[in-house]
Amino acid sequence: MTARLILPLLCLLPSLALAAEAIDPSRIVSAATGDWNKDGASDLALLVKPEDGIDEDNGVYIYLAGEDGPLTLKSAIPNKVWGQYGMAGQAPTITALANGSLVITTHNDAIGRDRWEQKLTVAYRNFDFVVAGYTYASYDTLEPKNTAQCDLNVLTGKGKANDKPVIAKGQLVLLKDWTDDRGQRACGIQ
Repeated sequence: MTARLILPLLCLLPSLALAAEAIDPSRIVSAATGDWNKDGASDLALLVKPEDGIDEDNGVYIYLAGEDGPLTLKSAIPNKVWGQYGMAGQAPTITALANGSLVITTHNDAIGRDRWEQKLTVAYRNFDFVVAGYTYASYDTLEPKNTAQCDLNVLTGKGKANDKPVIAKGQLVLLKDWTDDRGQRACGIQ
């Protein structure tokens, strides 16, 4: 290719990247603002349902405010968070904590006999987003004594499962690398 053709194509690359990051507002399931990187500016986190016709879970998109104010996409993790937007008892949420962390909540409060709630506490560490905590609770609607509860500090590996101490290997797990079975195994819930 000649330089005359390459230069215009290179100019298109930034706009193509921006187009890939554009999110249709009608796909936003939940949003939270806070100061994730503790720089004094308001940042943004979104849970976004997949495009129509795509069989995936919701995506997590986290933006950090720049020095001059505009938000910049820091983390894009499609197909990450289970939940059905618009389905009673199954819509996921993302909320901000006062300490600058995020909580991603998924749950099933409506379908079947197994009801559960899971919370991931996400923190900004070492210039990326990590899972700092994992909380899980479940019960069986037909057998009320069949319950499970766990609260685990993923960073230290310490927690409680069904009122008994849990000790697992403390880890720094990036949100993009997290799988729910990792927390369930540590808590003995599988």
